[in-house]
Amino acid sequence: SSLVKEEPEALQIKEENQKPEHPWTKEETMELPIGEQEEQLVLRQEIEDTGEKPFPCLTCGETFLKKEHLMQLVLKHETEDTGENYFPCLKCGENFLKKEHLMVHMRTHTGQKIYECLSCGKMFRKKSSLDKHIRIHTGEKPFSCIVCNKNFTEKSNLTTHMRIHTGEKPFECLFCGKSFTQKYNLDTHSRIHSGEKPFSCTICNKKFTEKISLTSHMRIHTGEKPFSCTICNKNFSVKTHLTYHMRIHTGEKPFECLSCGKSFTQNLTTHMRIHNGEKPFSCTICNKNFTEKGSLTSHMRIHTGEKPFSCTICNKNFTNDFCFLTGYASVIAMCAKHSQVRKFLIL
Repeated sequence: SSLVKEEPEALQIKEENQKPEHPWTKEETMELPIGEQEEQLVLRQEIEDTGEKPFPCLTCGETFLKKEHLMQLVLKHETEDTGENYFPCLKCGENFLKKEHLMVHMRTHTGQKIYECLSCGKMFRKKSSLDKHIRIHTGEKPFSCIVCNKNFTEKSNLTTHMRIHTGEKPFECLFCGKSFTQKYNLDTHSRIHSGEKPFSCTICNKKFTEKISLTSHMRIHTGEKPFSCTICNKNFSVKTHLTYHMRIHTGEKPFECLSCGKSFTQNLTTHMRIHNGEKPFSCTICNKNFTEKGSLTSHMRIHTGEKPFSCTICNKNFTNDFCFLTGYASVIAMCAKHSQVRKFLIL
């Protein structure tokens, strides 16, 4: 039957966000104006007074006072037809072939977490979630790409990765037609069109479209740099920055442009704009377009007059023309003029 969920633990989406497959199996809650609320209360009282049962079974005609009672009879009819026994969740209407699957599912409603990681103490509702988590500690990556041999801790991550090789992008934006390999990326992209920025910094009130962007931003305030290079001990606030940095040591350039053959340490999105002429970042004041967001940010300072960079030697402030020299006890920030002088003295 289409109602049956045989393997609830195999689902990759958050169970809290799931919707029942059939809306009629769940009581609907609606925000009603006061007048309509009163009508509903009166109607419910009339049903209780008259004994009327407004939920009929279309199979046998029996009527019920509550939808969940109707749901149980519908399931009974299905089991009679198929010979299978179902275990229904009376909270949301999902049905399971095994009682233990229902018990696991019920924890999504109760919030109960009974499986504990012995390494870090983190708790989980499902054993499968604990098993996945333990791989963080063991380093186990049992799912391997048959094309490039890259390994993954979860099968869903391998499935997503394979789309890099196949070129499959099954999630399409209904506004602009752009396609994505992951639904999460589509959801994030859609906020470009809606303008929604649901994640807000509690210190400076800056808003973000992604939670991970907010997390990274908060490290500006805290100074936290939790990602460290094992070769030169340089620290980074964002893990991807460490990943890119490590390629300086390894010389790895895994991204090759099919148009010109040039290889890069980071993805080709920005480089490809040289070939396709795309300039997606536009100045809202003069309408000048740019291939990179950083270039637009620098350009906007022409209009705002902002000069966020200060030379540590002459204390002069600059909008963009700014250098960071490393290799000293600390990073030295200098304007272009003095950075050239310092380089000459070093040589």
